[in-house]
Amino acid sequence: MYGTLSETPSSPRDGRHVLVVAGDPDDTENLATALKLASYRVETADTGAEGLVRISEHRYDLVVWDATLPDMARYARGRRRAPADRPPLLFLTTCDWLPTLAPELGVGAEDYVTKPVRITEVLARAQALLRLVLDDATCQARRGTRPLGLTPAEYRLLSHLMANAEHVLSKEQISRYVWGEYRANPAIEKLVSRLRQKVDQEHPALIHTHRGFGYRLGAA
Repeated sequence: MYGTLSETPSSPRDGRHVLVVAGDPDDTENLATALKLASYRVETADTGAEGLVRISEHRYDLVVWDATLPDMARYARGRRRAPADRPPLLFLTTCDWLPTLAPELGVGAEDYVTKPVRITEVLARAQALLRLVLDDATCQARRGTRPLGLTPAEYRLLSHLMANAEHVLSKEQISRYVWGEYRANPAIEKLVSRLRQKVDQEHPALIHTHRGFGYRLGAA
């Protein structure tokens, strides 16, 4: 599985191509308008079946998919047989649907936001999915075309940061996710420093320190 990232995520003027698959006309209109204002090229579909047809006929950089659509299950089954170049997925869901969606979610190539949809959160998660590439099949990562050459601990840390893009993670949260136990602050700081040296060799910087709180992956 994989996720991707633009080198200029705050101004995606390379015309990143996004497909919005949502059944609620208001959600569709609001998402499409916001994404277009952020300089994305946007297409829309009203049903899962129509979304599947669009994906089979065109290449998209990101798909925003309403997980509560009646034919969502069909798409979930199809994803298991999806080709390696399947676009990253951002699901729109409700808290009631999370248990159904959770088995389909992975780190890096899939993410979700809960309804009612908050446009700022959708844009932040979309940018995160379009920034970096994680391949869980090979446990390799890259920024753009540059391989990052991560250690297992660095890969787990980056995965955790991507899964929580634009949210600050405490050192304890990071420690327990990466190592399964709490480790002293110096170990965490060294790990973050090593990852930052590999990820942030070019601009913009993606890994940010919030002193006294923890670390965040984001565009700024």
